Amino acid sequence: MLFPDYRARRMRMNENLRRMVRETQLDVGDLILPLFAVDGKNVKNPIPSMPGQFQLSINHIVETAEQARGLGIPAIILFGLPPRKDPLATQAYAKDGVVQRAVKAVKDKVPGLTVITDVCLCAYTDHGHCGVVEGQTIDNDASLDLLARTALSHAKSGADMVAPSDMMDGRVAEIREALDEENFSHIPIMSYAAKYCSAYYGPFREAADSAPQFGDRRTYQMDPANAREALREVSMDAEEGADIVMVKPALAYLDIICRIKEEFDLPVAAYNVSGEYAMIKAAAERGWLDGPKVMLETLTAIKRAGADMILTYFALEAAQLLNSH
Repeated sequence: MLFPDYRARRMRMNENLRRMVRETQLDVGDLILPLFAVDGKNVKNPIPSMPGQFQLSINHIVETAEQARGLGIPAIILFGLPPRKDPLATQAYAKDGVVQRAVKAVKDKVPGLTVITDVCLCAYTDHGHCGVVEGQTIDNDASLDLLARTALSHAKSGADMVAPSDMMDGRVAEIREALDEENFSHIPIMSYAAKYCSAYYGPFREAADSAPQFGDRRTYQMDPANAREALREVSMDAEEGADIVMVKPALAYLDIICRIKEEFDLPVAAYNVSGEYAMIKAAAERGWLDGPKVMLETLTAIKRAGADMILTYFALEAAQLLNSH
């Protein structure tokens, strides 16, 4: 039997050879850790649908941030659970809001760690939508000022980067203008540019207490069936001043990550979302798969698709494994 001159298995025969020809290298520096901040002291509320994840008071946010820095994770992203909610999300841009205080605490206690803040209104509104509601409709343009005020309050608290996740049209330009006018032109914007209306967000809405009280978010988040529309969304955000563009979710949208990476000369982030995390954890708890191996394979796939950075609840666990290799 004749064999071809090239035998692919030659370069798979031992771990050193496999490492030498590995095309995609997952690194701790690729990871961003999401954290949920709540009021109180010594609060560590487990999130049932996300095993290993917690709603944390600021002292525990600081401790977890220190752990992340110690593992070499370069950044965290903060979400807030306010003590009260109202139609105009006033706690989102309050000077003493939970995220604002968490930012100050982390910047004071954990120097060298990049602090990103999620800029949205859904966790702060009593109706649970990401913008101002008029009747049963989300008022896009009325929402922009509140989003810009929120981003500016985060910057004033010491945030290194702001990340608008609301999917209102024009919000990147509004935030960029507000930051620049207040001498925060050095603060980058990581835009949730292609954020799909996904069922994979279920556990997050429990974690952030942000489920909408009526309807859904299909009028502002993207239809999962659309790919070309994602390119238009990214193009608009890039023109408005986004420094990083994000695809969310990640695993079910690897094709979108790949297309955006190929077509745009901007760093691409991907959010390995709560449902993706929960599925792996649930299957691993039942012994149906090897959790750590599937975790690393999943994160490697996201990077292979073109993500420069990955927001993931696996960040601490993945960093520990990567550092041990």
